[in-house]
Amino acid sequence: MAVVTIKDIAKECGVSFSTVSKALKGSSEIGVDTIKNIQETAKRMGYQPNAAARKLRTNRSYDLGVIFEDSTGSGLMHQYFASIFDSFNVTANLKGYNISFLNSVNTEIGSYLTQTRYRGFDGVAIFSTNDFHRADIQELIHSDIPICMLDYVVEEKASSVLSDNKNGMEQLLKFLISKGHRKIAFIHGELSGVTHDRLEAFYSVLKENNIEIPEEYVIEGMYHEPTSSETSTRILLDLPDPPTCILYPDDFAYLGGVKVLNERHLIPGKDISIVGYDGIFLSSVVTPVLTTYAQNAKEIGKQMAELLISKIENSSEKYQIVNVNGKIREGQTVNQL
Repeated sequence: MAVVTIKDIAKECGVSFSTVSKALKGSSEIGVDTIKNIQETAKRMGYQPNAAARKLRTNRSYDLGVIFEDSTGSGLMHQYFASIFDSFNVTANLKGYNISFLNSVNTEIGSYLTQTRYRGFDGVAIFSTNDFHRADIQELIHSDIPICMLDYVVEEKASSVLSDNKNGMEQLLKFLISKGHRKIAFIHGELSGVTHDRLEAFYSVLKENNIEIPEEYVIEGMYHEPTSSETSTRILLDLPDPPTCILYPDDFAYLGGVKVLNERHLIPGKDISIVGYDGIFLSSVVTPVLTTYAQNAKEIGKQMAELLISKIENSSEKYQIVNVNGKIREGQTVNQL
């Protein structure tokens, strides 16, 4: 059986060789209908790209490295990150790239930069790390390897996709204030760039609205960790003047809080107001439905893949910073005072 080539597809579709090549990569230079026609024709004709030839021709491996360090141990069970990974992977695959995880456990096999060079990755996406300032992370960021990062910025050294945490917190606070709440507590995650942005927005909105809260209303917890939120919720409810509303680090962490509320026969949205963050599927199936800020995980993953691959394929292109906004998903856990 004869091997189908790009020239065969071009002849079948009545287009040029270069048009077929761009269409198979999903290039934005080609119209959507043309891409669809060419890709469907290629599939019908049984076209199989020659990976080895492509690597030799372009001097690229078409492999992307991924760094994901997770202190909570939840890994891809964390729906927010899982959704980002899925979108990143789908977008990369459509552009002809595969993804692999860099080893973050066995340090004996070498630093991230050493692993990246050894495995021949064209670029690396950093989704999460326990410390962006750590030497091995900074070594990778400041190398000649194309990098894209989530929620961390090093201008002119890497592209970044930011879930606009300041905007998200501002929206949540203004929404709560519009409902009459002034005694608002915040259980935030461990200190990081994300936490810093949320705290800054939290205090800024309170100040703008002449709202003062006691220091005890702001407690450090952990992201995606219900036990920590359970402890913090008990502390807040035991205060002489407890809050009328509690913001949790994320939707999953809220499960620790709701355990305490159930023990004390407090109904969210009636006896006390509760707000989450992330907008994962869980928030829509708990009872009552959780009011939360839904981050656009699908768009975040797509943007990360596109920015990273764009830099790989055009080394002279400047690194970019993209903000992705989400929106409040109003449930049943915030009451009107």
